[in-house]
Amino acid sequence: MTARTASSPVGTVTRGTTNPNRLRRMDRWIAATHGAELRRAADPVVVDLGYGAAPWTAVELLHRLRTVAPRTRVTGVEIEPARVAAARPYERDGLTFRHGGFELPVAGRPVLVRAANVLRQYDEAEVAAVWARLCGRLAPGGLLVEGTCDEIGRRHVWVALGPRGPRTVTFATRLGSLERPSDLAERLPKALIHRNVPGEPVHAFLRDFDRAWASAAPYASYGARQRWIRAVRDVVTAGWPVTDGPARWRQGEVTVRWEALAPRG
Repeated sequence: MTARTASSPVGTVTRGTTNPNRLRRMDRWIAATHGAELRRAADPVVVDLGYGAAPWTAVELLHRLRTVAPRTRVTGVEIEPARVAAARPYERDGLTFRHGGFELPVAGRPVLVRAANVLRQYDEAEVAAVWARLCGRLAPGGLLVEGTCDEIGRRHVWVALGPRGPRTVTFATRLGSLERPSDLAERLPKALIHRNVPGEPVHAFLRDFDRAWASAAPYASYGARQRWIRAVRDVVTAGWPVTDGPARWRQGEVTVRWEALAPRG
């Protein structure tokens, strides 16, 4: 995964599948957890890396982040030139599109890089180098959010990384469509999806979460949200290092420290 020439984008063309509102769960989490950093930044540059065949996710990201940080500027980056050309009519104040890849063709250091459904199409062995490259471009206090979701954004799992590497893993779902927490396993990021096997931490976490979900079945009479909150509380009691609280759990989310779920070896 190297550039052919000094000016060639780094990476390979992905399928480009996208849909409006697909990344709403990730966007809401970013706005809630990283909005203050965007407001403080002298130059709040955000990159939507690999936005796909249509620019909807970049347009929506600008709108959602400007509700919490009005000076935010978003640059959509795509490795396929035709996708960039198709997105250009959607440019506006604070929103631009550029041809490029993991080298991030933007001036300065972004405060946020979002890469959704990009690395899923790469080999697991390539992930660490891509993470390191992107994290090396972040501004101090910056964040890389990299993960995977289904086609309509019901189930989503992402890793949040700072300049020094991975910090947390967030599981987010539309609770009304959830049968059990381990349904989210099919949307684990590339760094974890092949590690959902006995002996790996992420497998143990999802196993314990399923058990907590089953034990919380009586709370289902109060709604799926109350059952989820009860199950997360039991997961915390079991010793998993959950970093957020009920305000995020009510959104169908739970965030766990990366170190607790990181692949063995």
